[in-house]
Amino acid sequence: MSHVETTAPAAAERPAAKLTLLTLTAMVVGSMVGAGVFSLPRRFAQETGVAGALIAWAIAGTGMLMLAFVFQSLAIRRPDLDAGVYAYAKAGFGEYLGFFSAFGYWASACVGNVTYWVLIMSTIGAIWPALGDGDTVLAVVLSSVGLWAFFLFIRRGVKEAAAINKIVTVAKIVPILVFVILALFYLDTDVFAANWGGADYAGSLFNQVRGTMLATVFVFLGVEGASVYSRHAKRREDVGRATILGFLSVFAVFASVTIVSYGIMPMAEIAELRQPSMAGVLEHAVGTWGEVFVSVGLIVSVLGAYLAWTLMAAEVLFVAAKDDDMPRFLRRATTEDVPVPALLMTTVLSQVVLVITMFSDDAFNFALDLTSALSLIPFLLAAAFAVKIALRPDQERVAGQVTRRELVVAVIATVYTAFLLYAAGLKFVLVSFLIYAPATFLFIKARREQNRRLFSPREAVICAVSVAGSAVGVIALAVGWIEL
Repeated sequence: MSHVETTAPAAAERPAAKLTLLTLTAMVVGSMVGAGVFSLPRRFAQETGVAGALIAWAIAGTGMLMLAFVFQSLAIRRPDLDAGVYAYAKAGFGEYLGFFSAFGYWASACVGNVTYWVLIMSTIGAIWPALGDGDTVLAVVLSSVGLWAFFLFIRRGVKEAAAINKIVTVAKIVPILVFVILALFYLDTDVFAANWGGADYAGSLFNQVRGTMLATVFVFLGVEGASVYSRHAKRREDVGRATILGFLSVFAVFASVTIVSYGIMPMAEIAELRQPSMAGVLEHAVGTWGEVFVSVGLIVSVLGAYLAWTLMAAEVLFVAAKDDDMPRFLRRATTEDVPVPALLMTTVLSQVVLVITMFSDDAFNFALDLTSALSLIPFLLAAAFAVKIALRPDQERVAGQVTRRELVVAVIATVYTAFLLYAAGLKFVLVSFLIYAPATFLFIKARREQNRRLFSPREAVICAVSVAGSAVGVIALAVGWIEL
């Protein structure tokens, strides 16, 4: 097949690959079920007991369901907007914040992709010690080979990659369900009861719940997957349906994996397991074969999630470039509808972050938390946009009448994402600024290509805040206030 690249005019004439409800739902499930679910037992056991976990999942489930409803509502009310998260921020709060949303969402996906390779290498490291916890030189080299192999595969075509993702999604759900069933069978009620409160180990209940928030954000990233890929949907209403179906399909699974683990081992022992901790829990219950079973399932799951997230990351840059919010080189695509420059930029950033993990004390948790923190600004802006159109709908653009229920949902989603920023803490907010601020050079390049004024007064203020935050982040790292 030919891989001749085209520019925006040709891309506009070429019909986008059309995806069904089933495929869109698989994109949501495929992007949500990745590295995070296999790390949940240890992440939660480090922070809280059963009671705190139940509260955390209730908060996270409610908040993320509200976000899912927001994306469903916006897909219906503003069918003119593609690429979901980015487009909503731009329509609601201007081009510069829209650019930040696009870049932050894209950067979040790139950092998230790094967690997949770290976890794969950590999994293999259980039998090949040279790979350590996925952060050794050998692990980074092998991860880099896999990263660029996927680049070449995805370059072949979006429809081929999406079809493979649908198959992988089914394959990776099976071992997770088997884990839950076996854990229920071997559950020790005495151990479960001993893990109930966890106050002596993890501190106050509020701090326990707060400590789990970034982990829950990470595993739910992807709930917006169908919205991001909305230009490829056969029917616009399928975008919202796929979002809700995908969320409900995985929420019970995620919560179950966490809760049943507390009935297998003492919380303090789970907290000390190497990642993927789900493998260690099942090994304790059924023996060595359980660890092997989960490890194989993890590799399939993670590779599928990596495929879905790479597709979505490149899509965001491509659509932003078509809307003149990113430099023009990112709008080029092949005749197979693959935005190669955006895909290449995605792979390059993942490669850079992969190298940085060698200098982190805990490569997996650092990448996981940074992924979550970077996604919060785009989510917050999307939820706030839903509030805005519910209060002041533009009848020329908003399809149908916005209901009171949609307003309530949007407000709850906004409050929830604002709380997540608080839960993330100053460290990850400052590190996020270190990534956001330099991105402004891409915005400036796009404005110069259009012979436009670089910043409006309002945009200049936003730029100054981001640069100041970045400067504080650099100082904090230099003097040791925060550590990677």
